[in-house]
Amino acid sequence: MKTVSATIAALGVLTVYAGSVSDAPSAVDRTTDESIEHSASVATLASESFNGEVIEQYCVRCHSDRRLQGNLSLEEYDPDAPEADAVLSEKVIVKLRAGMMPPPGARRPAGDTLQALAMSLESRIDEVASTNPNPGSRTFQRLNRAEYERSVRDLLALDIDAADYLPLDTKSANFDNIADVQMLSPTLINSYMNAAAEVSRLAMGNPDATPISITYTNPGYASQWERVEGAPYGTRGGISVVHNFPADGEYTIRMTFEHTTTGGVFGGTYKDEDIEVSVDGERKAVIAFDRWMDVSDPNGVQMELEEPIFLTAGPHRVTAAFLKKNEGPIEDVLSPHDWSLTDRQIGVRGYGLTTPAHMKDLIIGGPFDVQGVSETPSRSQVMTCRPATPSEERPCAAEIVERLGPQAFRRPLTDQDRESLMGFYDLGYEQGGFEVGVRTIVEALLASPDFIFRFEEAPADVELGDLYRISDIDLAARLSYFLWALPPDEELLRLAAEDRLSDPATLEAQVDRMLDDPRSEALATRFAAQWLRLDDLEKVHPDRLMFPDFHEQLKDAMRRETELLFDHLVREDRSVFELYTADYSFMNERLAEHYGIRGVTGDRFRLVEYPEDSARRGILGHGSVLTLTSHAGRTSPVLRGKWVMEVVMGTPPPPPPPGVPPLEETSDEATEGRMLTTKERMEVHRANPTCNACHRFIDPIGLALDNFDVTGQWRIKEGGVQLDTNGELYDGTPVTSPLSLQQALLDREVLLVRSFTSNLMAYALGRRVEYYDQPTVRQIVSEADDQGYSISSFVKGVVESDAFQMQRAGQATDVAASNRQQQ
Repeated sequence: MKTVSATIAALGVLTVYAGSVSDAPSAVDRTTDESIEHSASVATLASESFNGEVIEQYCVRCHSDRRLQGNLSLEEYDPDAPEADAVLSEKVIVKLRAGMMPPPGARRPAGDTLQALAMSLESRIDEVASTNPNPGSRTFQRLNRAEYERSVRDLLALDIDAADYLPLDTKSANFDNIADVQMLSPTLINSYMNAAAEVSRLAMGNPDATPISITYTNPGYASQWERVEGAPYGTRGGISVVHNFPADGEYTIRMTFEHTTTGGVFGGTYKDEDIEVSVDGERKAVIAFDRWMDVSDPNGVQMELEEPIFLTAGPHRVTAAFLKKNEGPIEDVLSPHDWSLTDRQIGVRGYGLTTPAHMKDLIIGGPFDVQGVSETPSRSQVMTCRPATPSEERPCAAEIVERLGPQAFRRPLTDQDRESLMGFYDLGYEQGGFEVGVRTIVEALLASPDFIFRFEEAPADVELGDLYRISDIDLAARLSYFLWALPPDEELLRLAAEDRLSDPATLEAQVDRMLDDPRSEALATRFAAQWLRLDDLEKVHPDRLMFPDFHEQLKDAMRRETELLFDHLVREDRSVFELYTADYSFMNERLAEHYGIRGVTGDRFRLVEYPEDSARRGILGHGSVLTLTSHAGRTSPVLRGKWVMEVVMGTPPPPPPPGVPPLEETSDEATEGRMLTTKERMEVHRANPTCNACHRFIDPIGLALDNFDVTGQWRIKEGGVQLDTNGELYDGTPVTSPLSLQQALLDREVLLVRSFTSNLMAYALGRRVEYYDQPTVRQIVSEADDQGYSISSFVKGVVESDAFQMQRAGQATDVAASNRQQQ
């Protein structure tokens, strides 16, 4: 920021003593930096002790050694040298910028004093940081599940599910790529080794494959009224998957169905259901479905193709789905609803009810009678040369090493790499000839630490504690996994090998190229999805009887809506604030109907403008956010307010103290012949002084969104009672609706852009953002302001920062200064 400390101090003295506390405007903390600087420029210089006087008068009373409120004491804090305790200073700055301190009801200075104090602290810290930068450091990173999947696809043209091989990733600071929680264990290393062995066989094919069974299961929350994604048109329900077949041979296909505990098939709509089994859209069989089947197997009601079918190696889409024989309104006991399994007691045979049969599992078994391995996309990716004679085999293997090795290791190969990989080829060759030798090369690449881990080695002459610029090779990997969640492509590796990538002009051009590339969708599906906590959608299952129109496909559409909005902002280089203000979104027919928007048909997502009177704007109106911040049976203003404070504002409330009862236990009893509304229950909850300390910040934010129900549909009543969403933020700003909350947040734009920047940095760096990173965050935000807060300005700010391009020596991975650099 551009504020001069002395003039800020002068402004502060004027605002502290210009009037009484009661005269302070309610929106004092929303004053912009520019207005403060303008006021300061006309103020006379005042005492340099201003900062200390403000803190002594308004803060120390609560934050003393004796009272220690918030587990914080400011008695020994020197605001004229905030860099001496930068950790504490940054906490103070966040609270001041948010206007959260002093708390509601406490004495507050008038005017712009608090913002002036925050800017003064920032100015001093940033000035000191500019002379002694700290880019931070991190341990090695390993490929997490998502990165492993995408790296295998990039290397071998093979789609896998890393969950089949690797354990869950540990999250920290919202993200699954934070280095210091990526712990290693013998079990984890063994998982990577097993994955390398199995993936290499899938990639090359395995003529020695033995029969196994793979089960694909339909989630119970998926609706089976209509065609599922990937299935042929004219079908309904069922399961459609892409399965990797290890060899040419015969395979069995079995299906199981939802059934009752007493042995009946669940569903009784139609008497003449047929199931179509198809491969790559080609019908292989039609089986008459007998809804009167009884359970004959511990796994449930099963059907199987009469004869195995012959399939070639490689990926094939296999679908087993019911043929759709009826069109028109769906019958139900009360009314049509979208989720076909809203109540598992409906549709039991013999009751004459009308729920259709539901497929539960698709089991693919084999191969039997293996006939060899046909050409597959993965084999073509690996086998770029085909030896015609034994004398051509080893040179061909060496050629494969030269092509796959740099791509797998994300750097040029060394002589030692070549020798080692060809040694693995020789081992495989001895066991089974050329193809087994090449498969062993692939397995060695996938099992290599240089594939699994992202090491960043320091130059040989760097000593402990020194700052150094990471190599262009390491910069290429950082950049590629940041923007694409993929290994560097050929152009990045070429520029890095020529030591040209770190040139500022070249680096900026590469960022522009990568943002324009479709692969930058990873910023939406990886970064934004984790920052906005879209994974939490999997944890919330709205009550099936209260919300019978909510199902798996609708949930997936909600998530996709949010991802597409963020991707649109990246693609069009829009302002980050459009994430909160967009009067449009991306919907398919199912989601548009859920929102009550007409005129959208089909499964394809497209840009849809909201009606003029719609209260939906930006992500605060997205069903994804509204559902993940709800409970199964009711909305949760607490969860919604907490989400806004943590994710959007970057000011998380403290955890509840021990012994405080949850809101559900506070009061659910009826009053005056009716149940309490959510707001009334919250008021009872806040009557506890211990609870009130936090809920006065959280609740008004969440209540402003309470017109959206658990699934994000608009409502005006709860339990037959008119909703009351009126409230006041902690600084007195009235919030009564989603739109007024949106405006209140935009009035605190500094918080929004700093929270976004901090999260973007954490994801890009693969480490948590610490106190010493805050000067960099403020610099990125300041420079982004000059460019209209465009998405690219934040991305480039992160990439161009010392934190992204430099490292402080001191981690275990640094000391190995590198044999390969000397070779």
